[in-house]
Amino acid sequence: MRTTTRTPSHRTTSTRTTSGPLSVVIGAGGTGGHIYPGLALADALRRADPRAVVSFVGTERGLETRLIPDAGYRLHTVDMIPFDPALGAKRYLLPAALLRSGVQCRTILREQHAQVAVGMGGYPSAPVILGARMAGLPSVIHESNAVPGRANQFAARLTPHLTVAFDRSRAHLTGGQNAETVGMPIAAPIAALDRAAMRDEARRALGVPEGARLVLFNGGSLGAARLTEAAVGLASRWQWRDDVHLLIKTGPAALDAARIRLADEGGDRIARAVPYLDRMELAYAAADLIVCRAGSATVAELATTGVPAVLVPYPHAPGDHQTHNARVLCDAGAGLLLPDAETTADRLAELAGPLIENPARLAAMSGAAHPSTHARAADLLAAIVIEHATEYAA
Repeated sequence: MRTTTRTPSHRTTSTRTTSGPLSVVIGAGGTGGHIYPGLALADALRRADPRAVVSFVGTERGLETRLIPDAGYRLHTVDMIPFDPALGAKRYLLPAALLRSGVQCRTILREQHAQVAVGMGGYPSAPVILGARMAGLPSVIHESNAVPGRANQFAARLTPHLTVAFDRSRAHLTGGQNAETVGMPIAAPIAALDRAAMRDEARRALGVPEGARLVLFNGGSLGAARLTEAAVGLASRWQWRDDVHLLIKTGPAALDAARIRLADEGGDRIARAVPYLDRMELAYAAADLIVCRAGSATVAELATTGVPAVLVPYPHAPGDHQTHNARVLCDAGAGLLLPDAETTADRLAELAGPLIENPARLAAMSGAAHPSTHARAADLLAAIVIEHATEYAA
C-alpha cells in the first residue's frame, strides 16, 4: 500500500535552533481520531524544541477534556457546536457560534504568544484556524481522513497550508491540489513498534494463553456497540476452543453489560472485556487479527504495524469517510471490509475463523500493509509547522 508523498528536500526533522521558545496552539477534539494525532504532533514539536510551548483548543464535551491534560498539555476550551446537519434548525446558529469561538481563539493565540496555529480536524479545529486568520498568524491544517470532515473543508478556505494523511483527500479540499501528503501522525511507541520483538512480552502483559491466536476487538475511543455485541456472541459460539482468545475493548459504558453476558453465556472462558487499552502498542504486538472501526488513526496504525484486520466502518461517519479509509488497506490486501449491518457473531465466525486457522494468509495480509510515511508523519508535520512559525517570527 503506497502513497505519493511530496516532501520538500529542504525540510528537516532535526532539532530547532532558532532563538526564543516555539509557541504552537493546536485545535483538536471530539474523538480520539483527531486528538491522538494532535498529541503525536505535540510530542514531535517538543522533540524538535524541548522549550516549545504547546497547548490545545477544544470544548467541554469531547474526549479532549481527559486525554489532553492526561498527556501533560494545557487545554483551552471554547464555545463551539458541531458541523452537523443533524442539528436541524439549530444549524442556523453555526455561523454565530463559529464567529464567537473564533474570537475566543484569537484571544487564546495572543495570550499564548503563538507563532502558528494547527487544525487537526473535529469541530474545535475550525475556530482555531479562523482565530489565526483574525490574528494575522500562519496556520496549518492536517486532514486525517480519506474524505475530509466538514470542519476542515471549511477551514481549508482560510489557509493555503494544507497537509493530508492520504493522497485521495486532496480532491475533497479547497486548494487540495497543493496539499502535502505527510501521513498520519501516530504515537512514537506505535511508530517504532517491532511486533516480533515485543510479541512475547505483549502476550504475557495481556494474559493471552500460550498457543492461542489473539483476536482483538477495537471499537475506537468509546467502543462500538455493534462490535461488542458481535464479539460477545462469537465468544459464546467459540467458548470450547483452546486455540483462540478474544480481547474486547468495549469502552467504559458497555463494560459491565459485556462482562455479565460473557459470564452468563460461557464466553469468559476464552474472552476478556476491558474498558480501554492504555498501551495500544502491546495490543498490536500481541494480536494476530484485529476487528475494528476504520478511523483514520486506526488505519494508519494498522498500515504501520502490519496487523491483519477486519474493518467495520462506522456507517454514520460524515461522507462515509470510514469506508474510504478502510479501502486504503483493503485495496492493498491488508484487510477485509465488513459492512456494519452484516457484523454479527455468525458472519465474523465465517470471516475470522478461516483467517486465524491460516497463518500463511495472515502473514500475507501483514506483508501487504505498507507504513508509507505514517511512522515519521509526526516529525514531518512538526517540521512544516516549525517552518511556518519561523517564517512568522522572522
